[in-house]
Order: sequence, then structure tokens, then C-alpha cells
Amino acid sequence: MIYIFRSAKLCYEYMRFDEASPKALALYDVDIDISQGEFVAVLGHNGSGKSTLARHLNALLTPTGGTLWIKGMDSKEQENVWQIRRLSGMVFQNPDNQLVATIVEEDVAFGPENLGVPSEEIRERVASALKSVGMTKFAESAPHQLSGGQKQRVAIAGILAMKPMCIVLDEPTAMLDPSGRDEVMGTITLLNKEHGITVVLITHFMEEAVRADRVIVLDKGQIVMDGSPKEVFRQVEKVMDLGLDVPPVTALAHKLTKLGIPISSDILTGSEFASSFMEIMSDKGS
Repeated sequence: MIYIFRSAKLCYEYMRFDEASPKALALYDVDIDISQGEFVAVLGHNGSGKSTLARHLNALLTPTGGTLWIKGMDSKEQENVWQIRRLSGMVFQNPDNQLVATIVEEDVAFGPENLGVPSEEIRERVASALKSVGMTKFAESAPHQLSGGQKQRVAIAGILAMKPMCIVLDEPTAMLDPSGRDEVMGTITLLNKEHGITVVLITHFMEEAVRADRVIVLDKGQIVMDGSPKEVFRQVEKVMDLGLDVPPVTALAHKLTKLGIPISSDILTGSEFASSFMEIMSDKGS
């Protein structure tokens, strides 16, 4: 198995302004393995450490304790930072903060240009990246004329043009409407499933986490749950005790189970709910 990220007792303590201030530990003894091609969703309430973890995966932050290896490179070693950021691209909440040019194709070209990629190859990369996110017809548009979802897809294209092995997305749909969220999540899923790009998605939308291969839940800077979406969300009460929601149909199934209706406990989608409910009705009719 090829690991993109591996950590051992990863800790991160935010700088204190004076010695009297309490320690601000954002991450504490985090051991994590993420393999090539995985789609991992990271959940946690505000202050749980999920955005701090995301910034470590791109070496924007480096551990104050423990070690994080990114494709075998120690992120604390300064000589590794440039290569790490080529391997692991980062997409943030607000797409407006990531768009730097006045034309879409120029914005997508910005990253490869800074990497010193030859002009002909840049043109090929830009065309390929825009095609991958479904934005080819907007290549000559001004970013400010695009919708929020389209802007975020352009931001993702800008990362793709640098040919990363992994994309880390820190709540990329938080500022988007439902339509924009669907656009971006469709793009992320496509990049993972059809292009094999490793995806680490920080999110507070449970319906987005359902799309992942694996869900990691952070609380007070530590990993408290780690498993498939079904394994995590079937533990409804534990998830809610951590200040999080579960997918609506999962919550409904949990309530029906408490009422004595023998519906499946690991339902994540409406279609799964309908199938399980029809099976119950069929059993009653036979």
C-alpha cells in the first residue's frame, strides 16, 4: 500500500503570547494513515482541529510535536516544503481569495507558471484541468462573472494544473448554495473515482461525508472515530454527543429503530431507506 500521509503522535500547539497563557493544543497525538487514491472526509465541531490538520497536509503548518510524512517526506524539513506543496494542493472556503487573474484560463495557468513549466505544457495542463472540472467553455470568462460553485471549480482546476497527487479541501462548499455545493462535490468525486486523485475533504455537511470512502472524526485535537461512513454514522448517539449531526435519513432510521421498527441501522441515503422500508413491508405482507 502506498501512503500519501502518515503521522506519528502529531501535535500542534498554537503560539502563546505570554507564559501565563494556557497551552493551545490544536492537535494532540494524532496517528493517521491515508493511502493513495482514498477519499477521506474529516469531521469535527468548531475548534476540533480539523482545519489545523488540513494545513499540516500541505505543510502550511508543521508539527510542534511528533512527525508527519507526506509521500515519505518529513514535513518539518524545510527542504521538503516546496515538493510537498507540489504533491498536495490546497483549496479553501472562499474561492474569491484564491482567484488571482482576470481571465479564467490565466488563473488556472498561474500555478504551473510559478513552477517553471514550459509554455506549451502549461496550455495543455490548463485545457486538461478545465475539462476535468467541466469549465472549458468558461476559459475566457472573467472569474467575477461566475457563480460561487463555478469559481470553486476554477480554483480546483488551478490546483489540478500543478498535477498534484492529493487535493486537500478545507470546507470548500461552506460559502455556496445547494446548487454550488452539488457542482463542487460532483467535481471532487469525479476527480477521485475517475482520475485516482487522493482527496481529503474537511466538511461540516454530513451528506458530503457520505460520499467518502472513509470518515475521520476529530474532537479536542484527537481522532475519536475512524471508519467507513456506515461504520461511523450508525453510531448515531456517539456522533451526536460529539456535537455533530448524522445524515437525515440515518437519524430517521435510528428513531424508527427505537420505536421497534426493524429497519437497517446503517442507512445513509434516501434510496437505501426506501429499499429497507420496502423490505419490511414485504416481510409483513408475506
